[in-house]
Amino acid sequence: MTATQSYKFGTKAIHVGSEPDPSTGAVIPAISLSTTFAQTSPAQPIGVYEYSRSQNPNRHNLERAVAALENGKYGLAFSSGSATTAVVLQSLAQGSHAISFGDVYGGTHRYFTKVANAHGVKTDFTNDLVNDLPKMLTKETKLVWIESPSNPTLSVLDISKIAEIIKAYKTANNVEDLFLVVDNTFLSPYIQNPLNLGADVVVHSGTKYINGHSDVVIGLLATNNEVLNEKFTFLQNAIGAIPSPFDSWLAHRGLKTLHLRARAASETALKIAKYLADSEYVDAVNYPGLPTHKNYEVVLKQHRDALGGGMISFRIKGGAQSAAKFTSETKLFTLAESLGGIESLIEVPAVMTHAGIPEEARQASGVYDNLVRMSVGIEDADDLLADIEQALKSSAN
Repeated sequence: MTATQSYKFGTKAIHVGSEPDPSTGAVIPAISLSTTFAQTSPAQPIGVYEYSRSQNPNRHNLERAVAALENGKYGLAFSSGSATTAVVLQSLAQGSHAISFGDVYGGTHRYFTKVANAHGVKTDFTNDLVNDLPKMLTKETKLVWIESPSNPTLSVLDISKIAEIIKAYKTANNVEDLFLVVDNTFLSPYIQNPLNLGADVVVHSGTKYINGHSDVVIGLLATNNEVLNEKFTFLQNAIGAIPSPFDSWLAHRGLKTLHLRARAASETALKIAKYLADSEYVDAVNYPGLPTHKNYEVVLKQHRDALGGGMISFRIKGGAQSAAKFTSETKLFTLAESLGGIESLIEVPAVMTHAGIPEEARQASGVYDNLVRMSVGIEDADDLLADIEQALKSSAN
């Protein structure tokens, strides 16, 4: 174990990839905007960089930091979370089969059904992955994709159990090229580390908790698998869906306070979830931090300190009309897509982030017209609770 690996989370977040500059002594790395780097002779660059699409100092620093926080050997950054998804799917050969949990981000569902299928990758969905997976796996299956917690119903999947099912299938059928991807966007590396639980790849929309300030669009992945890393690195360069040096620098800056923000958001979200669970205006609450959550025993073993994260969804009484009115009446919760920033956001998935999923498929995953999704920020909890209370009363009138 290296010194870096022995550090605790907050120390790694602040120091990995952010060493003082050896030439100037700068404590904070400079932003390197150069697109190209000088060479002493043909194919002999002065340093480790040749061209910024292939690699850039700021992107490299961020990738190192994310890999360290996910306990991975390799980290890669992309221009968005969707670009990260695209690269993972582009690594599959034509004729490949993928299996996905049914309740995933609408953009992920769209990529599987509208893009990946166009280059010969077929995807099957299930809302009961643990029970259905053994009979869904075939010799063409190359990828299993899950979110835990899922977007937006906050379903929690037992990552270790899913990994064991895949491992048993690979052993029994002498298969090597099948891997498990976990989208860890909703929790961040602070609360959950899927690689520790048997996942082969962990992906993030770094736009959310990792950056944390709603001012960067970026995607990230981490893995311990050398073969997969080589494939993804090749595609990162060949496709060129990379973040700018400035976006990489900003995301790295945001990452340094992730442990503080994620814990604060989780603590406030738990208070709000408890309030909503007791509210006369609410039919049901989805929050992993509540002991009443369907898979709370999995939360206890998968999440740091049983933290539930900053995301909540709930079904408001009064149907779609009440959902629309409630989300339009909040003062501190801004009605907007995205999540994971320092400010609190609110949305109606059925007509916003998940509008592109057919209604029957949406409802099968629990995404009903009256489902409201909250991203709890780091404002004062009492102020957020008061805002929710007044908006609920207003929506009922």
